[in-house]
Amino acid sequence: MTEIVEEKLKLLPDSPGVYLMKDAHGKIIYVGKAVVLKNRVRQYFQKNKGHTPKVRAMVARIADFETIMTSSEVEALILECNLIKKHRPRYNISLKDDKSYPYVKVTLQEEYPRVFVTRRVLKDGSRYFGPYTNVTAVHESLKLLRRLFPLRSCRQMGERPCLEHHIKRCLAPCTGKVDKDEYRSMIRAVCLFLEGRTEDVERELENHMKEAAEAFQFELAARLRDQLMAVRKVAEKQNIITGSGDQDAIGMARSELGACVQVFFIRGGKMTGREHFLLRGSEEETDEALLTAFLQQYYHQAAFVPREVLLPFAMEASSLIEEWLGGRKGSHVQIFVPQRGTKRDIVKMAENNAEKYLSDEAARLKQANAQTLGAMEELGRYLGLKKLPNRMECFDISHIQGSETVASMVVFEGGLPKKSDYRRFKIRSAEGKPDDFKSMREVTQRRYGKLTEEELPDLIVIDGGMGQLSSALEIIRGAGHHEVPVVGLAKQFELIFVEGSSEPVELPRHSQALYLIQRIRDEAHRFAITYHRKLRGKRNLVSVLDHIVGIGPKRRKMLWKHFGSLEAIKVASMEELASVPGMNRPAAEAVYHFFLAMKS
Repeated sequence: MTEIVEEKLKLLPDSPGVYLMKDAHGKIIYVGKAVVLKNRVRQYFQKNKGHTPKVRAMVARIADFETIMTSSEVEALILECNLIKKHRPRYNISLKDDKSYPYVKVTLQEEYPRVFVTRRVLKDGSRYFGPYTNVTAVHESLKLLRRLFPLRSCRQMGERPCLEHHIKRCLAPCTGKVDKDEYRSMIRAVCLFLEGRTEDVERELENHMKEAAEAFQFELAARLRDQLMAVRKVAEKQNIITGSGDQDAIGMARSELGACVQVFFIRGGKMTGREHFLLRGSEEETDEALLTAFLQQYYHQAAFVPREVLLPFAMEASSLIEEWLGGRKGSHVQIFVPQRGTKRDIVKMAENNAEKYLSDEAARLKQANAQTLGAMEELGRYLGLKKLPNRMECFDISHIQGSETVASMVVFEGGLPKKSDYRRFKIRSAEGKPDDFKSMREVTQRRYGKLTEEELPDLIVIDGGMGQLSSALEIIRGAGHHEVPVVGLAKQFELIFVEGSSEPVELPRHSQALYLIQRIRDEAHRFAITYHRKLRGKRNLVSVLDHIVGIGPKRRKMLWKHFGSLEAIKVASMEELASVPGMNRPAAEAVYHFFLAMKS
């Protein structure tokens, strides 16, 4: 305990508040709240308290602490949530990746609101729904919303309808074709839909449809009828599970992977969705501490607080969190543990889903480990390698009858692609004539000619038979690299040729080692063929544009850079061609009419 800490312990107040523990560098490593700061903070430094290893490790790092007094325990809870969110202390239980959770944003402050996905919650008058853990599911929900409701999606409204209006995905508010009240009515329905209140959406759409029909606005009535039918179709998939009201049913499970909390969202008595959250720093904490920390952090950033929160077990801090949530919602919130009936069943279902997520994650990690570390160990055994092939470099040659000959080098580290280390080579020595052996000698010379022993990979794989392997070995061994293993992979039957043996190694048909070799071989082939096609496209472009008057090397280069392919240039309009830097109207007309004549 430092002198600073000893002095501050004597001056601790009797009031509620928040304390911030700091290390020797002044970094905040833990944030906590207390009903009585003096009693709570002193407990950390009492030697006979029987602290957990985690708390002992934290206390050993404390060089200073700071306290902030509050007028109530609820204020302390709110401040603690804010400070944990801001500083993300090492020793606090926290939601994994909580900074990156997506929300659905409805820009109510705009004249014609938009609906889109965001990761930033601002106090700008918008309404937010979330947080969600599955961004793919959020985007799918947004696509569904845009099919149900023709919402504006553009950031800045133009002066004329865009394609979205023509395909009936937007009402074109930019042209004044839609009444503001009608658009706002649609936005209200969107918000109700996002809340899970599909019955209210149906009721509003049906009333609005009848009003439009009575006013002889048959086109509007037909559009509302189609929306109503689509919403009803979606609502059919939701099951009624409780009598009524809004609830969050929470279940928790733990394993050696950590803790998972599953939240089931019940809105208007119907299940509308679920999310799972992983907790970091959960190893030595009690179930009650984990659940308390989750409720604090989740509802601190949740866009909606329900009337009831159903828990799997009782917590000491329930009444405090109830008071805090009631303040956030603006009305009473009840936290309780259901003992029987439908509500107990849904909490149990949430617990079962949390357990299943952890078991699925364990199975996925086991499979991933088998495909990476297990596959490398297998491959090393079959090839008789002295060390684990952690870094593997694989080469492939690609050409068509010797033209545009290229080579690719792909890298796998830890059994996974490392794309930042990929390399591609334009072969010079064999251009114009097909010679894979000469090409392989050139690429291995360029790659390994000047490397030191420390820079070499653990295994070099040549996509080819004995001929390509011999060509590569000639260069690699000639450069003084005698220890690095080099193997050749036959294109047929996936036999592996090794140095000094005429008999190839045949990997077991369903082994992870074979799957690893196939993955790296296929990736090398994909990377090589992609580069070859790009060069071939450039060559074809040059040969065709050579026949157009007014198009020289500079304009050819700019056209390729702007359009990226010959096909894109063929279908470009005269205005698009003229807008390319370096082009003018006569040159654009020459290109346009040249390809127009080719079509006829």
